[in-house]
Amino acid sequence: MTEPRIDDLAQALADRARPAVGIWNRLEGRPRTTDFERALRAEVRDPLWLLTRQWQLGEFRGSDAGSPVTATYSIAGARPSRFRPAGGAAEPLPPDRPLEALAERRAVPFTAGADPIAFDLRLAIGRRWLKLLGRDPLLGSVAFDFRGQYVRLYPVALPDPTRDGDAPRVAHPEVWATLQAVAGRRMDGYLLYRHIKGGGRASDGISDLLHLHHPALDALGDGLVAWFDDLIDQPQADDAWDPRRLEHRFSVAGTDPSGAEKVLTAQEYHGGELDWHAFSIDPTGPVGGTEPPPPPIKRTVFPVPLRYAGMPLPRWWAIEDGGTNFAAVSPDSTDLARLIFLEFALVYSNDWFQLPCELPVGTLASIQGLAITDVFEQRLWITPAGTGREEDWQRWSMFTLDTMGAGPATAADTGLLLPASVPKIADGPSLEEVSLIRDENANLVWGIELTVPQATGEGRRGSEAASEIQAHHLRLHPPAPPDGPLAPIAYEAMNSVPEHWIPFIPVHVPGDNRTVQLQRAAMPDVVGVLPPVQPRTSLLREGLDATPPHAYFVNQEEVPQSGTRLTVAYHRTRWRDGRVCVWLGARRGAGRGEGSSGLAFDLLVDTPTKAPH
Repeated sequence: MTEPRIDDLAQALADRARPAVGIWNRLEGRPRTTDFERALRAEVRDPLWLLTRQWQLGEFRGSDAGSPVTATYSIAGARPSRFRPAGGAAEPLPPDRPLEALAERRAVPFTAGADPIAFDLRLAIGRRWLKLLGRDPLLGSVAFDFRGQYVRLYPVALPDPTRDGDAPRVAHPEVWATLQAVAGRRMDGYLLYRHIKGGGRASDGISDLLHLHHPALDALGDGLVAWFDDLIDQPQADDAWDPRRLEHRFSVAGTDPSGAEKVLTAQEYHGGELDWHAFSIDPTGPVGGTEPPPPPIKRTVFPVPLRYAGMPLPRWWAIEDGGTNFAAVSPDSTDLARLIFLEFALVYSNDWFQLPCELPVGTLASIQGLAITDVFEQRLWITPAGTGREEDWQRWSMFTLDTMGAGPATAADTGLLLPASVPKIADGPSLEEVSLIRDENANLVWGIELTVPQATGEGRRGSEAASEIQAHHLRLHPPAPPDGPLAPIAYEAMNSVPEHWIPFIPVHVPGDNRTVQLQRAAMPDVVGVLPPVQPRTSLLREGLDATPPHAYFVNQEEVPQSGTRLTVAYHRTRWRDGRVCVWLGARRGAGRGEGSSGLAFDLLVDTPTKAPH
């Protein structure tokens, strides 16, 4: 039977009028022995026949098959030169500090309310001042006793054991013994530092014959202020910590090649590692200030093939490294990331090249052009693959920044950010540590002060400090003995919780009947005659030390079911020039789940037979 002739083969295949079977043949060696030595040689008996077959199969018709030889690119960058914390004023971005220090730094708390703390730094500043006086032969002489005058003028105050407000400095024996040892013998250097910082002079209140030594004292005072300001990096005005969101929020800005200001905003920086993915392009508002953009970088380099262990080799007689077992990767049909990785590693891996590109730290770089010259002397112009609209689903990019509030027609940004950060930071012991947990039984959120700062500048376990302070209050205010007969049981309206547990109650946002926020509250003191318990950490004292004091609110979503952990500690690193940078910073981490305080209401308790001691 003869098949009918098909005049238009393409149309017949498109209409699927007749079945079609595709057959492919593959030429490969078939060794007949167990010795693979000759088969691996890939011997060719008839080279002319092989070349003819290659011509018939179309292997000589290559398209873009040349390997790159040189690459010429031009990069235009914007160097961030201004820094602005969220809700604060812009300031110049110092070139001698890492960006982590500017983002995390907070003011060193020298007072808790009206009570002085951080006596380790107070004594260090005073010791530095007395040492400066001793270095000068005239100022260090005993004729006018300048050292004794400063000790008497800026003394270390001794706490009063009978005063309830001094309980944090008296309850702990080591703190109380330390303050007794230095009171009246050492100088409170922070008082002198604050006096000079506020516009005063170091010679104010110092007796001197004809005031001959006052200019030298004033010069030393300015040097003392410069020394301490350089010792610990502190914000001049507002810091970047957002107490409502429990994270750092700040912006950096620079001038791009077009002369416009480019703003990068970090909305949710928790502290620790600061890299490019913490920033987003902020088109809303400028930071302020203009500086000329840096000149473009133009360079010609040599591309190098990309290599990794176990990749397929282009030559027949080379054996791949078996250290990478791609057969062990078993992706699912919906695991697109692994499928793309395997396709890159096994099919297109030898088509990738890498180019050296050195950029200064702290630059937002954009490639203006990339020209490739191949072995056939053809020049190809390469365009970025991530251009287009920001929300385009076909857009592909890596290491690029997103745009805040990007709409459907927002153009994508293809810049590469190299923040002025450091690879390693040494973290000191925690001075403050707070765990925010949810208590479903009490329908509250508790801020547990796991570590509280002592007056001597060290951190102490919050439960131990709370127990010592509570015991000291009970010694000052012993409960009155019961008057008259007692019933076997008594009614208790509410039991007590440890004093280092600070409650946060859910309240409505003003003007909104659906949105809920968390407001810091207070528990009554166990003694019954003192004010409500106040937190001792600066993380939870937000608003208490302001004039006038104000309430403190936290967004409800910032405390998930797993909880939130906050820490405050000193951090130290070195900048590129070897300069040491120290700052006090807060960081946020994941919690350890829910908890229960044991708070209960309307209880019947047994009446004690004896009065508590």
